[in-house]
Amino acid sequence: MRSRLNLGMRLHDTPQMELEERLSYIKGQGFHCAHVALTKVLPEQDTANGALTPGMAMELKRLFAKMEIDFAVLGCYLNLANPEPEQLAKIQKRYQAHIRFASLAGCGVVGTETGAPNVEYAFVPECHSEEALRLFITNLRPIIEYAEKMGVIVAIEPVFTHIVHTPARARRVLDEIASPNLQIILDPVNLLHISNYVNRKDIIREALELLGEEIAVLHMKDFKVGNGKLIWTAAGKGIMEYDEILHFIKEKKPYIHCTLEDTVPENAVEAADYICKVYETIK
Repeated sequence: MRSRLNLGMRLHDTPQMELEERLSYIKGQGFHCAHVALTKVLPEQDTANGALTPGMAMELKRLFAKMEIDFAVLGCYLNLANPEPEQLAKIQKRYQAHIRFASLAGCGVVGTETGAPNVEYAFVPECHSEEALRLFITNLRPIIEYAEKMGVIVAIEPVFTHIVHTPARARRVLDEIASPNLQIILDPVNLLHISNYVNRKDIIREALELLGEEIAVLHMKDFKVGNGKLIWTAAGKGIMEYDEILHFIKEKKPYIHCTLEDTVPENAVEAADYICKVYETIK
């Protein structure tokens, strides 16, 4: 049986190669699950909505099964708060295509972030407004209704520079949508900013307390501070503490998919080893 610490990585963080070779590569590194962003690992013509057929989904399912890798996350990181109606309609249609695809490909969750109330998908102070939150919830609701029909989980990822930027705000979205098909991808570093990182232990504790039941996937990365901002890096290369997160996993989330972020091929195994060593020290 696998370790209860189920580590994986983003397939686009591997060297440039065919999809099956990427899966073989991460298997060789000792990983057991993968996050897939279709446009970053497949030719453009293979990722259009019309190309995401049942046959394509079943081919990915076959490849993952062959390599004994879990298809943890299908990323669809588009802006559901886009205020332009025609662009929003295309975005929502893209989400539906990903949800259909995930339903046949054996994928754990369709993952997304929570956007910004502008077409540029750029951080502005209005991202943290009540109006932006209402817009996001309104536009997310039909996506979750579609996910319910298809039997798929959609997981939102809170990020400080996006609309859902705090654990409390994420809790509001979960409560207002009130669907078992809406869950959370928790990347603790994404909740941090130069303005709050010194309080990171309290922020992470709040996230685990408020969102713990619905956390479906964890992202693992690290950060440093430089030039007045946070600089993301591979786990073990910065100042992030993982004890509380890994205690939470060990106690309450056996086999949860934990994918590394901000690695390069040269340090992914080192980052995984670092996380494993911390995990093993937790009683």
